[in-house]
Amino acid sequence: MPDRIIAYTDGASRGNPGPAAAGFTLSEPGGTPLQVKAFFLGEATNNVAEYTAVIRALEAARQIGAEQVTLFSDSELLVKQVNGQYKVKSEYIRPLFQQVVDLLAQFKDWKVRHILREKNKEADKLVNQALDRRGDVEFAAADAADEKPVRLGVLISGGGTTLMNILDYINRGELNAKVAVVISSRSEVAGVERAKNAGLNVKIIRKKDYPDIGEFSKRIEEELVAADVELVVQGGWLCLWKIPPRYENRVMNIHPALLPSFGGRGMWGHYVHEAVLRAGCKVSGCTVHFCTNEYDKGPIIVQRACEVKDTDTPDTLAARVFEQECIAYPQAIRLFAEGPPRRTRRKRQAEN
Repeated sequence: MPDRIIAYTDGASRGNPGPAAAGFTLSEPGGTPLQVKAFFLGEATNNVAEYTAVIRALEAARQIGAEQVTLFSDSELLVKQVNGQYKVKSEYIRPLFQQVVDLLAQFKDWKVRHILREKNKEADKLVNQALDRRGDVEFAAADAADEKPVRLGVLISGGGTTLMNILDYINRGELNAKVAVVISSRSEVAGVERAKNAGLNVKIIRKKDYPDIGEFSKRIEEELVAADVELVVQGGWLCLWKIPPRYENRVMNIHPALLPSFGGRGMWGHYVHEAVLRAGCKVSGCTVHFCTNEYDKGPIIVQRACEVKDTDTPDTLAARVFEQECIAYPQAIRLFAEGPPRRTRRKRQAEN
């Protein structure tokens, strides 16, 4: 079982007090569901239901051996009370609050964060199902989503910022995906440590350790296949590799400009933004595209634009473009996941 768990909780009462229910979902950091449950509580208040949901989630996380937990709740009051920002005044809530404090103390590391209700739809849906049935609800992990998360292989060469952004979308329940493997072309970069700290499967494959690009590419393919990767995501990947037939139209890259402008060999990072500013462009942005074995030549999937200001430097423009990258990449992955039936795509992949 994973060392770290992501939990989403919700509680509700129809009448306050009235018929109440509490629910939670537990998943691995990469997005794989572990437990999906809701409990009918009889008559209770909203606050009691919210706290009960947190208690049940933390108990379940401990039972499966988690040492670290990040818990999301759409009750701002509960989150601020647990984090010591608000005092607990209600005599009915104090025992539940203390139970939460005692449970959190059993974890080596914990975080309790507020999330907007619209970002907590799965837990909210579970609670309403329990209320409608006036009984408990439980789903097998395999049924926790309409379709299993798309399995990602993320290629990095640096800080892993793009990887962590994608992981944040997954952990917030906004992207039905799982990071199955992270491959780094460098052993001593921040992205490797960040990926390991997130509990991800990390492999180091350095180009200099192989006699030619063919052997280097073959080794990458072996790890992707071993992890049953459906979609490869290049996030700050700086090495040329030969994309094998099985991954044709299954490797994405994000470029910090609006292709086909400012693309090609040598056009990466600040070199791109410097070129945009020299050209006097008024608009820049980012492009997510499928990769081919030519630089920046694959089919475009998503583009997002931003203003270029007269006062911009390469750094300020890069920051504005990166804001769009953080939206565009998850959007492109979502389009892939919601595209043609994955059973058909996986069959074609296996045939290659």
